[in-house]
Amino acid sequence: MAVLKLHLDEFDEIDYNLIAIHTTLEDYRLAFFMNQNLPILLCKTKEDISITANACEVFFSNFKYEDEKNDVIWSLLQNKNEIVISKKSTGQNLFLNTAVEIANKVFLIAELKKVDFFLKIENGSAIISLEDVVSKLHKIERISAVYSVIPESIKSKNNLIF
Repeated sequence: MAVLKLHLDEFDEIDYNLIAIHTTLEDYRLAFFMNQNLPILLCKTKEDISITANACEVFFSNFKYEDEKNDVIWSLLQNKNEIVISKKSTGQNLFLNTAVEIANKVFLIAELKKVDFFLKIENGSAIISLEDVVSKLHKIERISAVYSVIPESIKSKNNLIF
């Protein structure tokens, strides 16, 4: 009888490109400008990306466009979010037994904390020129920096699987 073995390394292949975007724009405004400059129609998804950080569930906005003709999926992902944790003040101080709210920043990709958004392009390696996409994104006024990121160099790349 033949034995068939599957190795987990076979499923660990990365089949997407990642572009980092630095901007002061809100997510919906960035998606609007990207729709004007690229041949895509990004729409906000009903379900956001969720990760657990600091014992809280954190949600990151996700805009998506599925190009069925070329079998390419474009995703605009928020990288920064802020959570507010309320704690009771303990110890001997002026504000004893009062609720204190502490704001913490949480990142989808913790290694790239300065990046505001990521553009994830799945199955587009053969069809789409990454340099062309980056140059078109540079034309948007409020984007200060755009560059390609090598997904293999990211330690928390599991957050990009959804």
